[in-house]
This record gives sequence, structure tokens and C-alpha cells, in this order.
Amino acid sequence: MAVTIAAPLTGTVIPLTEVPDPVFAKALVGPGVAIDPGEVATLTVTAPVAGKLTSLKPHAYVISRQPDQGVLVHLGIDTVHLKGAGFTLRAEAGQQVEAGEEIVVWDLAAAREAEKSVVVPVVVLETDAENLTLAEAGPISSGDPLIRIS
Repeated sequence: MAVTIAAPLTGTVIPLTEVPDPVFAKALVGPGVAIDPGEVATLTVTAPVAGKLTSLKPHAYVISRQPDQGVLVHLGIDTVHLKGAGFTLRAEAGQQVEAGEEIVVWDLAAAREAEKSVVVPVVVLETDAENLTLAEAGPISSGDPLIRIS
């Protein structure tokens, strides 16, 4: 059964290879794409798929559709060093979420002041790249199809 993963934010789709972090750029975490939010000041980041919010940190979260497959949304690069500054959690770890539900509101000022990249990788965990169809590079709106798992 095919599953569609929606864009968790509005911005510009870029290939993972352009993410300024070798762990994401080399798809070591898993295959996917990234979204550059552009010059916005604040972002509402949503659940890209329905499932259980199995991990929730200010800068990243994982939603699991089934025990062996999750979707990681990582807000920026090296933003863990911000220790939560600029991130407001709108959900709790362990809860069931629907696609499009608010997870984090992100004020990007703290990340930009610390000179952190605000690019957002969206990665499918525990799957192979050949099972995925990725959105083309270019503009995307929150909720639009981003990744299709076949």
C-alpha cells in the first residue's frame, strides 16, 4: 500500500545532497529530501503523516506509522546546540497525531543568530531509496505531497 508523506512546512524542496551536514547529505540516516524555508521569521511545522509521535525534541521529531518505519523531521542543522531556544512544542511524545497537525512552532531568529542552517531534512527511516518517489526541487506548500512510499 502506497503512503504519501506531506510537506511539514512551506518552502523550497532541495535534494538531501545539498544539506550542509554529511550525515544527511550522504543519506546515512535514511533517504528523503529537505525543505529550505527561505526568509520567513516563524514556521509552524506539522506532522507529515498520521501516526505515533515516538520521539519529540525541540529541534527534531519522529512519527512512526508502524513499529518498523518512521519519518524524521529535523529542524535545521546543528540546532540541537540551541538547547530549545526558538522552538515551541505543540504536541507531546507518545501521542497519536494526524497529518497536518501542529508539532512545533519555530522562531528562526535564534538559529540564524547562531549561524545555523535552517534547512529541514525530511527522512524516511528504515526504508530503501528505491521505494520512494521524491518531490521535484522547487516551491512546495505545507501539506503538499513530498514523498511517496511504494
